[in-house]
Amino acid sequence: MANAPKPTTVKKEGSSTASNLFATLTIPICIIIGICVYKFIFGDRGNFIDGADPDLHDTLPKVGNYMGMAYKGGVIVPVLLGMFLMVIVFSIERLIVIGKATGKSSLDSFVKKIQGFLNSNNIEAALTECDKQQGSVANVIKSGLKKYREMEVEANMDTDQKCLAIQKDIEEATTLEMPMLEQNLTVIATLVSVGTLTGLLGTVTGMIKAFGGLANSGAPDQAALATGISEALINTATGIGTSTFAIIMYNILTSKIDKLTYAIDEAGFSIIQTYASTHK
Repeated sequence: MANAPKPTTVKKEGSSTASNLFATLTIPICIIIGICVYKFIFGDRGNFIDGADPDLHDTLPKVGNYMGMAYKGGVIVPVLLGMFLMVIVFSIERLIVIGKATGKSSLDSFVKKIQGFLNSNNIEAALTECDKQQGSVANVIKSGLKKYREMEVEANMDTDQKCLAIQKDIEEATTLEMPMLEQNLTVIATLVSVGTLTGLLGTVTGMIKAFGGLANSGAPDQAALATGISEALINTATGIGTSTFAIIMYNILTSKIDKLTYAIDEAGFSIIQTYASTHK
């Protein structure tokens, strides 16, 4: 019985650790920045009528001043600002990672070049093209091509076994590369729901204040009523905006990852089919 071929892939751990550290630091930093923006920019006296103290109950924002209005949204607003910043930061980080994984040139043209080299049985040229392209897709294809070259000198396996060995190597390389691309996407996916729920929490607290103004003995406190309703609507709008942006970015990022996966599958299929057709 032939010995099982050794995989040519090497597990990557450094990128995973760096990504986890990035996420651990980014979340609290974004919350802190959100609090600072809320307190020092939105809460600037210039955003309010007569430059009054924004923390006073009867202080009103200037007409059309959205930063002053947002400040009156209450303590939930800085948390929502932090979440919005998280979506921006994690989206940019994922776009950079996916861009590097794609490689230096167009993914479609790279796959076509690899297929052309395979059709002419020029494995060395295909490996050189992978070195030029770089990125996760090129790494996976290069791993399959190296296994292809190993199988050409393997004497103890038949063609079907060799094709399975190449396929297994490509699958192992894909399994190691893809988690790196999908890291931190769970944060964006979580913010889709958490942003809406946090905005809803702000809505509820605002309505509690509004009805508290109505519950006062004697004439209703119109200022408290207006402030409570305003707080509720501001938190609702901010929460919905955060969740909408998170949904859009999540779908964009997942579609890019799906495109990389398709390119790997297409090139991997070409490698296996080429070996099977040339080694009957």
